[in-house]
Amino acid sequence: MPEGILDDYPSLTLAKESVDENIEPLKLGYRIKEIRGKLGITLEEASQRTGLARSTLSKIENEQISPTFQAMQKLALGLQIDMPQLFEPPRKKVATGRRDMTRSNQGKPHPTQTYEHELLATQLSNKKMMPFKSRIHARSFDEYSDWVRHDGEEFLLILSGSVMFYSEFYEPVEMFAGDSVYYDANMGHMLISTSDDDAHILWVTAK
Repeated sequence: MPEGILDDYPSLTLAKESVDENIEPLKLGYRIKEIRGKLGITLEEASQRTGLARSTLSKIENEQISPTFQAMQKLALGLQIDMPQLFEPPRKKVATGRRDMTRSNQGKPHPTQTYEHELLATQLSNKKMMPFKSRIHARSFDEYSDWVRHDGEEFLLILSGSVMFYSEFYEPVEMFAGDSVYYDANMGHMLISTSDDDAHILWVTAK
């Protein structure tokens, strides 16, 4: 994505939404399961780390039994967390009902020397991702003064035409309609069209 696009549209800056008012009553078993899920470990792995039987952990997570203080100490030690973290109530997930439809060719234009962007879903603020379509005018690597890089991660889908995808740590690769790539946007990257007509792509940037 070209430099400055986030700065030019502060309403599109990605931010967290506060949901402090939506707090559920504490369910210790659910909280333990949530922590294990975030760590990406199985019940068996949690059992090995904590010294608690797999069946015991399963019953605790499913609220069938309450853990003893000694069991909670083992959980905190084995999962490498502080004891108070076990008692932090999970936040209730509530649908916000947000929606922003962009009709074909009705996005917000943002042309640059190498790309012609069409920003999508521009009516929503505090988005967690920013989608936009682009036409790639550039035909040569030399048309860029430097690598494009910015915070977050990015998903790219070729809608029509073909492009050469350059990235700082990989060999250039040609991509065609239907091809996609997901990458760290802090890594230098840039695109040039290799088809007769300007390639048309979809970009989604997220933090």
